[in-house]
Order: sequence, then structure tokens, then C-alpha cells
Amino acid sequence: MNKLKNRYLSLDVFRGMDVALMIIVNSPGNGDTSFGILNHAVWNGFTLTDLVFPTFLFVVGNAMSFSMKKYEAMGSGAFLKKIFKRFSIIFLLGFLMYWFPFFEDGGLKPIAETRIFGVLQRIALCYLLASILLHYFKTRSVLIFSALALVGYHIILLAFGDLTLTGNAVLKLDKSLIGADHMYHGNGGIAFDPEGLLSTLPAIVNVIAGYFTGKFIQKNGQNFETIAKLIMIAGLLIIAGFAWDLTLPFNKKLWTSSFVLLTSGIDIFVIAILIYLLDMSKPGKWTYFFEVFGRNTLFIYLLSELFIISLAEISMKGTTLYNWIANNVFIAVAGDYVGSLLFALWVMLTCWFVGYIMDKKGFYVKV
Repeated sequence: MNKLKNRYLSLDVFRGMDVALMIIVNSPGNGDTSFGILNHAVWNGFTLTDLVFPTFLFVVGNAMSFSMKKYEAMGSGAFLKKIFKRFSIIFLLGFLMYWFPFFEDGGLKPIAETRIFGVLQRIALCYLLASILLHYFKTRSVLIFSALALVGYHIILLAFGDLTLTGNAVLKLDKSLIGADHMYHGNGGIAFDPEGLLSTLPAIVNVIAGYFTGKFIQKNGQNFETIAKLIMIAGLLIIAGFAWDLTLPFNKKLWTSSFVLLTSGIDIFVIAILIYLLDMSKPGKWTYFFEVFGRNTLFIYLLSELFIISLAEISMKGTTLYNWIANNVFIAVAGDYVGSLLFALWVMLTCWFVGYIMDKKGFYVKV
């Protein structure tokens, strides 16, 4: 358990807003009756929900702009030990989450059919690779890597496949390395992992964007000039993203290069606005709700996933407890769409309450 330090309010609130939205979109009472804005784009395209995960990576990079300072004083061995330990723990937590509840049909759930890559695994990989780049290379070199990663990824997608669900290069690499049984099957039963290994390459750039944004804010201060420059950078990235979309469409599941530019631009714009509203003004007490999520981010996200999985594993009158609560408590009272949203809000608020208790007791779980 660690005390919080070296943080600014806008980062905690931004991270908290993202986690709250992530829990809501991950726990619809009935996925078929979720409001469109709370669904991912089916393939090409972009919705608010598609912004959630890249924002998570962005705030990881933003937080790294604080933590990497102390790593500079470490020797190379101590630095590598630190980041590989963190990488291993986060990756393992993600794998165990997909293996949970570990038993089925009276026996151990087969590891041979457990998904390997996923949300926490991508966070772990992006954190590891971004940390190595930012620790050992100068800013110019990291920016060159970022540009080459995005352009190179575009070339790889076109050279080794197409941009369809069943013919893309991400799918081909994952199938050859880990096999279809270890992949996500939520796309109509088709084996395809939206957090696949190859598409992790451009996702690293979202972390790098968050890191350099944090460094820029710390160097230039929280003032109107900083905000203006951030908004200008955000605008340029968003325009570039839309231009790239003409040849490589926005696609969260493939994590296309245009998608990286668009989401990074939006995140920079949002953090600029939050700096003005929160760090340069007196925001009031409403921010505490999101600060609770922002102070125990990883723990609360993992808690939400295990809570949802547990509800879905418990049988209740011919269905699961998840569906029974959604249908009989929320949807029956408020209707399909509003009821589904209320169920998701209930899950989110339940997790928030746990985070609230932890915050009041001063417990902050860090990896």
C-alpha cells in the first residue's frame, strides 16, 4: 500500500472518468439493448466507447512521466528488474482473470483454451516496451520510433493481409503463434483478438503520447499558454487522424494508425480542458467521485471484471445471476435500454463504493 504523491488533480480525475466509463461499457444488462454510444464500432468507425481503452494507455503514459524520474537514478539492472516485475504481475493478473473461476464441470478449466492476450496484457506489454524506449533513448529517437511504428504498421497490414475481420495480419500472426483456442471469440464466434500481439505495436504510441504530454505539462506549468499549445497539438493530431482515415480507416479492433492519432489528439484535448477546470480553478467537491477510481485504478478495474464474471457464473432460476438481476431488477422496471444502462451504473457504483472505503482507509494498491 502506497501513499499518493507527485500527482495533479486532472490526472486522477481523467483516469477516474475513464475507469468509470470502462466499467459501464463492460457491464451492460443486455448488450443487444445498449445505447449505441456505449457500444464499440462493429468494425471500421469510431464511438465514445472506442476511446476508453486508448485513454487508459494514455493515462498510463501520463503517470509514467512522474515515475520515470526516479528510474533515471537507478542502475540499468535495478530499472529492468522494476519494470519487468511490474510487467509480469499485470500480465499474469490479466491471464488469471480470463482463466477465472479456474474450475468448470467439476474439473480444472483447461489452460489450453484460455485467452492469452487481453486488456491487462496489452497494458503490461505497452508499459514494458514504452518504459524501455523512454529510459534508454532520447526524445527525438522515441518520436522517430513512434512515426515508424505507425507507418510500418500500416504497411504490415496491407502487405500481409487485408482489413477484414477474417483476413487481417493481426489475426494471422496470433493464429500462428498462439492458436485460435487462446484467442477472443466474441466476434460472432470468430477467433480474433482485438488485443493481439501485432496491434500492440501502434498501441505503444498511445502510452508515449501520454508520457510526453505529462512531461510537457510539468515543464511548462499549468497555465493558459500550456493549454493553448496542448489544444493546438491535439487539433493537429485529430486532423492528421482524419486524413489517414481516408486510406486506413479508424478501427479499434485493429488499432489502426489513424485510430492512434485520433485518440491521442482527443485525450490531449481533454487533459488540457481538465487542467483549466481542475488545476487552474476551484473545481468543488464533485471531483472526488472520480478521484476514488483514479487512486486505485488497476484494483477497481480488476474488481469490476471479477464481479461481472462471478455474477455470470452463478446459476439463478434457469439463468445466470447476472441476467436475473439485469432482467428482473432493472430492465423490468425501466425498460430495455434504460434498464441496461442502470444495471451497468449499479455495477460501476458497487465498485466505486469499494474504492471509496479503500480511499478512506488510505489503502492504495500499487503494482
